[in-house]
Amino acid sequence: MRVALTGTPGTGKTAVAFVLTKKGYHVVPLHKFAQRNNCIVGVDEKRKSQLVDVDVLNSCIEQEYPSTDVVLFEGHIGHLLRCMDKIVILRCHPTQLKKRLQKKKWSVKKIKENVEAEILDVILCEAVELHHVDDIFEIDTTQKSITEVALAIELMIQRNFEPTDAYTIGQIDWSEEILTDRCVKGRYGIR
Repeated sequence: MRVALTGTPGTGKTAVAFVLTKKGYHVVPLHKFAQRNNCIVGVDEKRKSQLVDVDVLNSCIEQEYPSTDVVLFEGHIGHLLRCMDKIVILRCHPTQLKKRLQKKKWSVKKIKENVEAEILDVILCEAVELHHVDDIFEIDTTQKSITEVALAIELMIQRNFEPTDAYTIGQIDWSEEILTDRCVKGRYGIR
């Protein structure tokens, strides 16, 4: 089973992936895999990030990782891959996400873009366009430790991703944040 561990940058994907790897799970960092398999097709100069050919990446994953064993694919583009059997989206309240990205010394512009994406459920919306809603799960990482999030994913795997009220999509909604005084005053950089 191929499982995408995805979410807006800063939601905890890499840290959770590290914990799951230490627990013995096979975790593939998508960006490194894309680089090794010549899936990089250019650079987005505006965002200072590499562009990945998602179709080529999808094919490479299908060839290298048959869906028989559980393999987690960590990266914020995982939900765009049609070959994924399950999608786990990590979410974070925009206020906390901003703090996390500031701690990483990201630019104001990049923080703004990612906080807006989190508020607007961009990754969830993209995931729902490609995958059945029963195969998509959301975990709010705002008040959870990395260990708690890893344990939640581990339980999902052990229970073969049975439907669960706790992680059903649509329960996390930051959309009101766009209307709050914090946003109007530029706390998120939104004007």
